[in-house]
Amino acid sequence: MRELMNLNVDNLILQALREDITSEDITTNSVMPEYKAGQVELICKQDGIIAGLSVFQRVFELLDDKTEFDIKAKDGDEVKRGELLGIIKGDIRVLLEGERTALNYLQRMSGIATYTHSIAVLLMGSKTKLLDTRKTTPNMRVFEKYAVKVGGGYNHRYNLSDGILLKDNHIGAAGGVKEAVAMAKEYAPFVRKIEVEVENLTMVKDAVEAGADIIMLDNMDKDTMKEAIKIIDGRAETECSGNVTKENVANLIDIGVDYISSGALTHSAPILDLSLKNLHAI
Repeated sequence: MRELMNLNVDNLILQALREDITSEDITTNSVMPEYKAGQVELICKQDGIIAGLSVFQRVFELLDDKTEFDIKAKDGDEVKRGELLGIIKGDIRVLLEGERTALNYLQRMSGIATYTHSIAVLLMGSKTKLLDTRKTTPNMRVFEKYAVKVGGGYNHRYNLSDGILLKDNHIGAAGGVKEAVAMAKEYAPFVRKIEVEVENLTMVKDAVEAGADIIMLDNMDKDTMKEAIKIIDGRAETECSGNVTKENVANLIDIGVDYISSGALTHSAPILDLSLKNLHAI
C-alpha cells in the first residue's frame, strides 16, 4: 500500500486536505499558536474490519513528515469496540488539522471493508466471487476498491479504460448484442475480454453465439438466471448483477454464477465509527 500511495494517491489526499484547509485552521491557530508536542489515541467505537491505516497515516505525514505512529492493528484485522488501535505523536497543530480528513478516509474505507466482509462470508464454500463496481465516490475509487479487497471481495474493472463491458445503451447504440460484440472484437486488442450485459434469454443466446467472454445477467429473477446458465453451458463466464445486497445475496449462491457484483459495497456501506481521543501535550 505504501508504494501505491506514493505513486498514485498523495495528490488525492492533498486535494482533500486543501478542501478542509483553504488558508488556515483558524480554530487550532487560535488555541495553539506555536509548536507543542502532543499525542492522541485512535479508538475503535464499533466492531468491524479495519482498512486504510496507511492512508490515515499519510494524511498526517503530508502535513508533517516528523509525525510518529504506533499502530497496533493492520488492514484486514477484526477490531472491537473500545479497542486502542494506535497512538499518534507530533505537533499538536498537525494532529488537530489532519484529524477529520484522516478519519474520513479510515472510517469510509473500514466501513466498506466491514460491509464487504459481511457478504463475502456468505459466499464462502461456493465457487462464486464477490465483485465491486464503478459505483464509487468521485476521487475515492482507488481507496474504495482497495477496501473491498481488504474485506474479502474482488475488483471488477477499475475504470472505462480497463475493460470492455457492453451495457444496454452500448448495445442500443450498436444495434444489437451480436453487432456490439462484433464491433468490440474488431476494435479492441485480442487480449481484452468482452463482457456483455443481458436482460433476457434472447440476449443470452445472442451473446453466446457472438462469442462473448463474460455474460452479465442483469436484474433477472432467479429462475431466469438458472435457465440462462443452462443456455451458456460453460461457453462464457457468468456474472449476476442488479440490486445485490447482504440481505439477498444468500438467495443467489445456488444459481452457479462465477461472479456476483454489487454496487452496494461502495455506494451503500455505512462508515465504521472511529475516533481520535485524549489529545494532550507530552
